[in-house]
Amino acid sequence: MTASRVSPFNTSLEAGIRSVCLLVEAFPLALDIPKLVELDYLIVHSGDLGGPPSLHAPVPLRSGEILVRRGLVEAGLLLMMSRGLVERALGEDGVFFVATELSAPFVSSFATRYNRDLRDRAKWAVSEFAATDTEETRRRLSSLFDAWAPQFQAQQGAGPA
Repeated sequence: MTASRVSPFNTSLEAGIRSVCLLVEAFPLALDIPKLVELDYLIVHSGDLGGPPSLHAPVPLRSGEILVRRGLVEAGLLLMMSRGLVERALGEDGVFFVATELSAPFVSSFATRYNRDLRDRAKWAVSEFAATDTEETRRRLSSLFDAWAPQFQAQQGAGPA
């Protein structure tokens, strides 16, 4: 019997922890799913938009990550809600999420360098982008992705001989 390999990266647990960090930094502001998806991308790839060094390596075609993050962020939020670390709030404009009284102590208990770096990136992302209109953030990300496109198109054409 072979052991299955489980990656701690890009799981609902990791996405949930990132969301809790973001919501702690944004508190008392409640954030909706589109904003949490954007901020989640930004804390992982903070160096892409002039922030602190990125938490994860700058892999090619990472622009597509933002398109698949929604389900991961939603699963992470559900996991964190089941543990009392996130609450859902209904507003006039839809469904929002907010940190609970357990969230800040939970985040403060992080002791690893990665988690300290994650908290720093969450502070940066919230201060820079939480109040920014979703369309403006997407415009900035799109212009960045457009600048990368020629690099990846050249790589695709230079395949194995």
